[in-house]
Amino acid sequence: MNNNMDNNANNLVNNSMNSQNNTGYNQVNYNTNYYNNAIQNNNQTISNNQSYQNNQNYGNYYNNQYQDLINIDFANTPIVEAANTILLTASSKSASDIHFDPATDCLKVRFRIDGVLETYLHVPNIYKQNLTTRLKIMSGMNITETRLPQDGAIKTTIGNTNLDMRVSALPTKKGEKIVIRILDYSKNIKGIEHLYFSKLNFAKINKMLSVPNGIILVTGATGSGKSTTVYSFLQKLNTPDTNIITVEDPVEMEMEGLNQVQVNSEIGLDFATVLRSILRQDPNIIMIGEIRDSETAQIAVRASITGHMVVSTIHTNNSLNTIERLLDMDVERYLLASSLEGIVSQKLARKLCDKCKRFRPTTQFEKTIFKNFLNMDVNQIYEPVGCPECNRGYKGRIAIQEVLDISQDIRDAISQGLRKDELRKLVYSRDVVSMFQDGLYKIVAGFTTLDEILKLVELDDEVSDNKEITDMITKR
Repeated sequence: MNNNMDNNANNLVNNSMNSQNNTGYNQVNYNTNYYNNAIQNNNQTISNNQSYQNNQNYGNYYNNQYQDLINIDFANTPIVEAANTILLTASSKSASDIHFDPATDCLKVRFRIDGVLETYLHVPNIYKQNLTTRLKIMSGMNITETRLPQDGAIKTTIGNTNLDMRVSALPTKKGEKIVIRILDYSKNIKGIEHLYFSKLNFAKINKMLSVPNGIILVTGATGSGKSTTVYSFLQKLNTPDTNIITVEDPVEMEMEGLNQVQVNSEIGLDFATVLRSILRQDPNIIMIGEIRDSETAQIAVRASITGHMVVSTIHTNNSLNTIERLLDMDVERYLLASSLEGIVSQKLARKLCDKCKRFRPTTQFEKTIFKNFLNMDVNQIYEPVGCPECNRGYKGRIAIQEVLDISQDIRDAISQGLRKDELRKLVYSRDVVSMFQDGLYKIVAGFTTLDEILKLVELDDEVSDNKEITDMITKR
């Protein structure tokens, strides 16, 4: 049985990926060695019946345990130490955010781990104000102002742990709600090659970054890893013979060799103002933290057609929506068509724990999905189990990506005002792997699950022309 599993697993990535599937997408060769190695490593977790039985036992681990709450005796613990304990615990658990939610009888402390919020602590009301004040002091906020929203930052060392956090305070009916974003750029320090791009997408990224001018956009929702990807690009572009200037709000990571400008709207130092000055600073590369308005978009596009490379982010869901969004910002079609070099769209899915994940047979619905979108016969995929080293079968997150390299055909289509449905057909009839397809490949390789991908991608948009799958979704 185990030999059959191994053979079937390895066959998943060796099946035909080059024939065109029923949805009109061209199949592309993923980094086969990369995914083969991943599957071979994953197979070690089910190498014998005993390990499989152990995985089944792990599945009951969380069912028999209470929630892992932080144990703080506020009556006998200084509030400074209590605040430090919360921050250090969140950092040690790889939380991305800490929420301090005021309630009627307490202050609820929740951690967002792998995209999911979980309650870790209830602070008694008598200590709620003290803890909130301490956090505002640490982040440089005005502790006497409780009626208006405030932003701050915490950059300090507690014990041997370096903490870099962004802090937001929001007045609510029951008191101030504080949210702390924990910044962790360890992945982009490692480089682009550690961001789980496929071989095809990785080659497209390198091509985009090699052009002397043009605009490259990284798109996605808040918390989808856009900053990590952008800083990875800058790390690759940061050479002694280039002048790189960034304009950010805030500067999220200090990088040697970059000229980083912090936006300050209170004194009129906004993105548009800084960009106009940057163009007189002889830059090779300009990084804009985020394109938020029409003026910034127009300046960015004009800068990219006057001999500069521009890298920025924008809040859209995919490549086609990005083009529409820029046009809505009153960017002229001919300028957008000539300046846009590439779009990287991404979302984050929870990553399966390598210690306890196990194979299970695919359902008929899953088989149909893989066959229609990847032209692959997939008989088993990994599922989450749960063990002491993970969070209900998941540990960490992985990016699913869509990379659009702007060809001459797409430039002509943008310039001529081609309808969205025709533009979509043009884009995905080329060597473009949609975000949904990229997620499916990563399911095959054992990185994540179909449930996770379906949370992130609107399947209805992907299967609107496929009655078989549409009917199965309706019955599901």
